[in-house]
Amino acid sequence: MTTDRTPSPLKVVLTDLNATVVESWRAAFADVPEIEIRHASLLTSKVDAWVSPTNSRGRMDGGTDAAIKRHLGAGIQLRVQKAIRERHAGSLPVGSAVCVPSGAVNPAFLISAPTMQTSSQNVSETLNVALACAAAFQAVHRQNHLAPGSIRSVALVGMGAATGKVPPRVCANLMWSGYTLFNDHHFEDDDDLRATVLAQLDDLEKAPATQRVRITPPARRSSPTRRA
Repeated sequence: MTTDRTPSPLKVVLTDLNATVVESWRAAFADVPEIEIRHASLLTSKVDAWVSPTNSRGRMDGGTDAAIKRHLGAGIQLRVQKAIRERHAGSLPVGSAVCVPSGAVNPAFLISAPTMQTSSQNVSETLNVALACAAAFQAVHRQNHLAPGSIRSVALVGMGAATGKVPPRVCANLMWSGYTLFNDHHFEDDDDLRATVLAQLDDLEKAPATQRVRITPPARRSSPTRRA
């Protein structure tokens, strides 16, 4: 893992119809003014990529996934599941994400980042939201490495806050943690991402959900830096 990566000029939009999630974001991201926070549907976001919290099989049968499939058409699920088959043998681990062309002008890409392994799983006692959030930004980074500048803006919803039963405040704190970790570190691969997130947030995971509060920025590893 390489530290001290210069933050990308990526425009990040957090948008959700749940007013409590939106207010929780405003508190958690109070010191990140460059992030735009909206009380609106993801489907109204004019950005290069939407991030959909999904399940490991890429079944777009509920929540944000279902709304996106209705909006973009059934072909989007086929593209997501094809990418999962080709790159992850049919099951996308939490802490990984795939980025596929949407087939539309807006957004040009859809990033699927699982917060759960199966549909309708309660993930309120896990760090899955932080893992999924960091993985989504990693997918943006990978896509821009392949085609520089192809994703300059991205929109995310409250990951895990609906189907996953994650309380809005916890969701906001974990998304802030995932975003902060991604901007503080360059991950060599998804395994490195998962190991780093889990190591940095280990104490947070052990705390009861009702006691989880916004953590301080993670300490950086003391290992020698390696530039990718």
